[in-house]
Amino acid sequence: MFTQAAKNTQKGLQIIIVGCGKVGATLIEQLSREGHDITIIDKNAEKVQTLSSLYDVMGVVGNGASYGVQMEADIENTDLIIAVTDSDELNLLCCTVAKRVGDCAAIARVRTPDYSKETGYLRDKLGLALIINPELEASNEMARILYMPTALEVNSFAHGQAELIKFRVPEGNKLAGTPISKLGTNVTNDILICAVERSGEVYIPSGDFQIEAGDIVSFAASRMVAKSFLENIGFKTNQVKNTMIIGGGNSSYYLANLLLSMGISVKIIESDRARCEQLSILLPKAIIINGDGTDEELLREEGIQYVESFVPLTGIDEENIMLTLHARQISNAKIITKINRMAFRNVINHLDLDSVIYPRYITSEAIIAYVRAKKNSMGSNIETLYHMFDHRVEAIEFRVYESSGVTGIPLKDLSLKKDLLIAFINRNGAIIIPSGHDSIQLGDTVMIVTTHTGFSDIQDILQ
Repeated sequence: MFTQAAKNTQKGLQIIIVGCGKVGATLIEQLSREGHDITIIDKNAEKVQTLSSLYDVMGVVGNGASYGVQMEADIENTDLIIAVTDSDELNLLCCTVAKRVGDCAAIARVRTPDYSKETGYLRDKLGLALIINPELEASNEMARILYMPTALEVNSFAHGQAELIKFRVPEGNKLAGTPISKLGTNVTNDILICAVERSGEVYIPSGDFQIEAGDIVSFAASRMVAKSFLENIGFKTNQVKNTMIIGGGNSSYYLANLLLSMGISVKIIESDRARCEQLSILLPKAIIINGDGTDEELLREEGIQYVESFVPLTGIDEENIMLTLHARQISNAKIITKINRMAFRNVINHLDLDSVIYPRYITSEAIIAYVRAKKNSMGSNIETLYHMFDHRVEAIEFRVYESSGVTGIPLKDLSLKKDLLIAFINRNGAIIIPSGHDSIQLGDTVMIVTTHTGFSDIQDILQ
């Protein structure tokens, strides 16, 4: 499908990225593509050389928390520093030094549970713009899926009041063969089909688009309506009663904590005995099993064939994928597969892995949303950003705080770009699925779904 970058004449930001790991590389790729002036810092000279050549960015080899290294990277003229090394302490120190030396905003990745409980305090005291915890954010996304297990993805907008839900249309479903224009008559007017993937192609559908069995459909709705819509078209929507998690790292701890608070029973299988003892203290309501989670016999003994959900979080992508494929063969569990690396993405997409979570994208999306909002000086701000269907579609929630060419005018009278939908308007907490007669007002948040990329202001939706 044709994809066009949004026109934006504003100058990009000057950004320093400290740490050239998986998340750092993702940020370098996406932010350089959006026209920002990037300098990267890492102790690994080979990584710096590779990425600076690949993306035509400046590179500095050294310790990102060093005053001298930051000066060499031109911290005094930098708008934003993003610290995403493997060390939480180094990330916080990088940002602290940068705030003292330069007049810039600072974002730190912090993953340790001890610090995650203090993010508000650390952010305020250190003057940081954002503290991102990818494992915690990924666990929140997994918990949303296990709350509504028929979904492949559940993305939250409008502070949890609205959701964007992805599901596959099964054979014989009442949606199959239905044009979108007939949904209101046959099913409901209270949801909006935003994007459809069919045979590898992604469509932003118009009213005459006909849904077929096998389509992967994303729709927007308020939280309560989303559940009733799925029930109406024949899906079970009850949250799972129990889950089996393989691996006992930070991600497992965060997810188990969330699920236990939702009343879901949790069993964790972890090979390291000392970690099992820690988890039994941290999670007294969970069942902790000390054993090899990749052992078929152990999995059978612990009841993998009967669990309602199964989440492999071993830290090794290949193990997670193999465990998922094994569980799909012997159980009817809802399965979530966490994948850290992006290599062989096309191969992974052709495997039947149920729901797949990429923590590095969750981290980069939160940062890119902040960068676009900081770059923008017009009359709206980005609240939330999600990439969908392998980054071919963006869902962006804007807050409108100034009158502009999009406010106060019926949507049917706006000259909107093609391949773009206004999915919902959030007005004082009420979620409106808009018709052509509705209009965007001051104070609204508005979600748009589009195959265009790089929008930083609500006015970018206009032709």
